[in-house]
Amino acid sequence: MKRILIVDDEENVRYSFKKFFRDGQTTIAEAKNGNEAINLLKKGEFDLVLMDIEMPGLSGLEAIQHIKKMHPNLPVIIMTAFGTTERVIAAMKYGAFEYIEKPFDLDRLKEIVKEALSTKYLSANEAPPASETKNIESHNKIIGASTEMKEVFKMIGRVAASDVSVLISGESGTGKELVAKALHRFSDRSEKPFVAINCAAIPDNLLESELFGYEKGAFTDAGQSKAGKFEQADGGTLFLDEVADMSLTLQAKLLRVLQEGTFERLGSNKTIKSNVRIISASNKNLDEAIADGKFREDLYYRLKVITITIPPLRMRKDDIPLLASHFLNLYTKSLKRPPTILPEESIEILEKQHWPGNVRQLENLIKRAILFSKNNVITPEVLENELSSGSSEEIRLPRKALPILPENLDEYDGHLYKFVIEQTEKELIQRTLQHTKGNQSRASKLLGISRAMLYERIDKFGIEVQSGEEKDV
Repeated sequence: MKRILIVDDEENVRYSFKKFFRDGQTTIAEAKNGNEAINLLKKGEFDLVLMDIEMPGLSGLEAIQHIKKMHPNLPVIIMTAFGTTERVIAAMKYGAFEYIEKPFDLDRLKEIVKEALSTKYLSANEAPPASETKNIESHNKIIGASTEMKEVFKMIGRVAASDVSVLISGESGTGKELVAKALHRFSDRSEKPFVAINCAAIPDNLLESELFGYEKGAFTDAGQSKAGKFEQADGGTLFLDEVADMSLTLQAKLLRVLQEGTFERLGSNKTIKSNVRIISASNKNLDEAIADGKFREDLYYRLKVITITIPPLRMRKDDIPLLASHFLNLYTKSLKRPPTILPEESIEILEKQHWPGNVRQLENLIKRAILFSKNNVITPEVLENELSSGSSEEIRLPRKALPILPENLDEYDGHLYKFVIEQTEKELIQRTLQHTKGNQSRASKLLGISRAMLYERIDKFGIEVQSGEEKDV
């Protein structure tokens, strides 16, 4: 049951809303002004507030500031007869979810209310109503109350119920899979499976069989038939993580499935209908990949009907205390440690960091800090030790089993092993130098080799250190 509070000094407006929400699943409470609204919010929980901006006594503009202090994640929709006034701009600044103009466009009102309620349930600080709870573990919550994350919540609320393809972009560690799960959880497919596959973690020849399945005898190790991810996700959602790492050949096969809605298992001519919603994600710039000929433009536009961009942690530092507190509570329990304190001075240290590894890096740091805390307090010294040790820095390497092999293996007869090892070493050094922004002293330290050896390898492999990158210090 949804609880909505209508705040307006005009009785006919309140009556119209009561009639509008008469659906058997919504309870309506009324208030004539801001003071009455605040008193009601002190006594009970609500899922949404619709409030006029112009009222006698405490105005909507004043009331929203009090409401947001009491319930930061409670969506408030402002009603106004003037959509372009400074007061509307101020209301949005103070945290209004959206505003609607009188007289109301009912279709528009329905969209905004649906979106606001979805956002409310996504919030990490407010538990979903019992009717909406679907065994959501704390690991799967999206944590954030910053303006940037509220925009992400609003996008999820807008598109979750539709069946369109969504492309989620963002740096590694920002939580792209959590957004994909939220889109599934609030969609009409929520009772069906959510299936995820990391396209970067599986060699290309195996990725095809993982996606489409195979029949017994389709290849050497195919001892029995197996359904692929498309079949496993039937009726639900298929999440393709790091889709940019998929080969052009496999991209063409995926495009065909999206266009025709059918596919075949490997080793079979039987056509299988595909009934899945595709959500994909990438930490790479797909526009650049298209320009470099590494990603199909026609597939790109099939995947990105809607794009949701997750901001990096350095762009949403207001969320760091919230995230740190969440991970603190989560891991003190899972690590079976007593309650641990994160004092204000330690939080200030966290807020000053750049966080190249984003939320995942913060999560791992808090996990380690719990283990090394002193008297169950994560002191600034503990955090500084962990941050300076370099253990919190993550070098993003390809997660494929092997680097890309040459097409004609026979040409490497007798030295294929050496070729693979050298290619892997070259990739490791390139990624490390990218991570350290060209600082070779730091790179050699991370790699555990001498600077002389690093210089020799850079020269041997012809690795270019860009002129704009940070120099040795």
